[in-house]
Amino acid sequence: MAKDRAQVDYAGPLRRLVLAVLVLVLAGIFLLWRIDSPRVERFRAQVTDTIVPNMDWAMAPITGTINLARDFQSYRRIAEQNTELRRELRQMQAWKEAALQLEQENARLLDLNNVRLDPRLTYITGVVLADSGSPFRQSVLLNVGARDGIVEGWATMDGIGLVGRISGVAQNTARVILATDASSRIPAIIQPSGQKAIVAGDNSAAPPLDFLENRELVRPGDRVVTSGDGGVFPAGLLIGQVAADPGGRLRVRLAADYERLEFLRVLRHYGNEPVSDTNDVLQPAALLAPEVAE
Repeated sequence: MAKDRAQVDYAGPLRRLVLAVLVLVLAGIFLLWRIDSPRVERFRAQVTDTIVPNMDWAMAPITGTINLARDFQSYRRIAEQNTELRRELRQMQAWKEAALQLEQENARLLDLNNVRLDPRLTYITGVVLADSGSPFRQSVLLNVGARDGIVEGWATMDGIGLVGRISGVAQNTARVILATDASSRIPAIIQPSGQKAIVAGDNSAAPPLDFLENRELVRPGDRVVTSGDGGVFPAGLLIGQVAADPGGRLRVRLAADYERLEFLRVLRHYGNEPVSDTNDVLQPAALLAPEVAE
């Protein structure tokens, strides 16, 4: 017990002595640093040069923490820039797709303007609103109708080839039966052989040739155009080219692009004027009048 009491008695005065010495040292340093004297200033400079460079190890954790914070801020800015770039890339992809669609649409419109038709035929261009989407009936709906003078039976074309015919007319819309529909029958002539046939739709992308006069005169790659027989379609409209399927049956590879029907040209065709006098065909009546007068 006496030993424990002795230790307690020494510990208290020792702590007070250390505290007093520390206070005196700090007070001395404070007074030394406040003295405005050239000699003291040189002493302070020497102390600073001696102690401060050797304190880099003490500043290392602080410096590392500051650098880590700066790196984190830089990483966050990079992540934000990356997100912004991804968003701009998505926008650019959307703009690219829109530009490609406009380019294709412009090309199809240019095709519509460049197709050479009979100068007696006029036309009106309509926009495809919807298609039937049925495997048993293939048709599309146009945004032109009776208000535009559309008549049932008129032929429709895309930029290159025949697409079908008008099968129903409303006030503001018109239905087009495609040449691929099972109810479609188009009188055609095959060039250069001059063989006549019927392009019969069967709901496939390449309708077959029926009622061909002489198959031996027809070759794959021959041009198929409308013959004008029956008075439904004007003569000379391009339908496609002859092709042979694996079974050897002759079909027509259609010239119209049925995968992208956006604009269709409706041909105004009021039928051919019937010929009652062959003399009017060979020589107009106006030229015969002077001879009659003589």
